[in-house]
Amino acid sequence: MNVHIPGDTLSRATAIIESMKSLEGPLLPILHEMQSEFGYVPQEVLPVIAKALNLSRAEVHGVMTFYHDFREHPAGRHVLKLCRAEACQSMGGDEIASRAKQLLGIDWHQTTLDGDVTLEPVYCLGLCACAPAAMLDGELRGRVDDEAVAELVAEARL
Repeated sequence: MNVHIPGDTLSRATAIIESMKSLEGPLLPILHEMQSEFGYVPQEVLPVIAKALNLSRAEVHGVMTFYHDFREHPAGRHVLKLCRAEACQSMGGDEIASRAKQLLGIDWHQTTLDGDVTLEPVYCLGLCACAPAAMLDGELRGRVDDEAVAELVAEARL
């Protein structure tokens, strides 16, 4: 299966792979760097990574899909992460998640049609004592209630 990879994407991806393939256990660092470079891990570069590291495509795909932080598509301008761990769920996290989905009109791992906001579940933000927790563009928020989730969504829509 030959997949066309735009030249710029291929050259940038190849540079990342070449700079990191000599590391011990290079796959995760390469995937992290791809996401940092592109904002997601382009699916068309997975076979290139596999070939360079002498791995099967299935191995690379398996690692990519196992870790929830890797994106297969570009994220929105803002990323809203809601904690789904037990402490947050016990403090109303399910209701907060439902409210966020309703306000944004999307589900987990989706981006609003205007490209503004991507909604992602995370499994612990480390704010268990301040549950439920959220993170908007890397900024942690604790004790998120119905009003706070509406404020987070409004802030992401600016």
